[in-house]
Amino acid sequence: MSNQIDQYLRHLIANDGSDLHLIAGQPPRIRVYGEITPIENEVLEAERAQEIFLEIMDDKARKEFDEVDAADFAYNIEGLARFRVNVMRHIGGMGAVLRAIPSTAKTLVELNMPPAVTRLCREPQGLILVTGKTGSGKSTTLAAMIDAINDRLHGHIITIEDPIEFVHQRKKCLISQREINQHTNSFKDALHSALREDPDVILVGEMRDLETISIAVTAAEMGILVMGTLHTNGAAQTVDRIVNVFPSDKQNHVRTMLSTSLRGVISQQLIPRKDRGGLTAALEILVNNPATGNLIRQGKLDQLETAMQSGRRAGMCTMDGTLKDLMDKAIISGQSAYEFANDKSKFEAVKLRA
Repeated sequence: MSNQIDQYLRHLIANDGSDLHLIAGQPPRIRVYGEITPIENEVLEAERAQEIFLEIMDDKARKEFDEVDAADFAYNIEGLARFRVNVMRHIGGMGAVLRAIPSTAKTLVELNMPPAVTRLCREPQGLILVTGKTGSGKSTTLAAMIDAINDRLHGHIITIEDPIEFVHQRKKCLISQREINQHTNSFKDALHSALREDPDVILVGEMRDLETISIAVTAAEMGILVMGTLHTNGAAQTVDRIVNVFPSDKQNHVRTMLSTSLRGVISQQLIPRKDRGGLTAALEILVNNPATGNLIRQGKLDQLETAMQSGRRAGMCTMDGTLKDLMDKAIISGQSAYEFANDKSKFEAVKLRA
């Protein structure tokens, strides 16, 4: 028999929603195509909220919540989807946000990813980063890239996540998936261990700190294909973030390492479609070649955008260039292009275009 949250989640999936918001003292809401709307008028009372949250929390999640007033875990409805859950305490009681994760990863073809992304999946070693704000589809893109590698390579893929989102089935690869606080204490510990587990590919769910980033860059230099995420907007900002997490006396060395080990950066946003038929991904792609590698090594990150503009034959593109292409193809509106652009002055003349 399904519980109350299961009913809400089935409603979420039936309406193509991405997130369920349950906050004590507020009506339940779902996010659909970027907008949050109530699904019923009745307020979720504090006692009822606590009751339905505890119903889906295991002993580990309850212990974590008791200690720090918040807990992260995964929740699964067989045959429907998995959900990434955050339960927290707030001024009105308890609240939770549950993000839907499809039961199977979409392919790169289904996501309409450009050929440059497919080519990055064929790299035998190095560092590939997928970046963007929360909810920009990073996990979906990475899952499709892992699936493409799983289809092609006879090797060992290790994923380190918090929590595990997409569960990958073995195709041609051996798949080892580890969850923080469930199978390992931290990204750092899991990465250290992964280096001794004969990996061909390591997916790092989030590169949060100096030690994790340092080990990931080292692993890429050792001949492993390392894939990870950062909450950055744009390729140049991503490289800058990695370099600046290191002490100043190490930064020149890190730039040199990145200039050779970085394979590419995919930065993405999800934009409402003009026909209101959902969201479309807008990508900025940096492919590391001699020109971009030289700029990274010299710290001339402000020139990377120009290099991407002139590197279209290698599959590179800037975010503003992609937004213009999507607008010209009538996939997104001029207003959306303006709102999501890095250089809004380029879109001033078209921002009111329907």
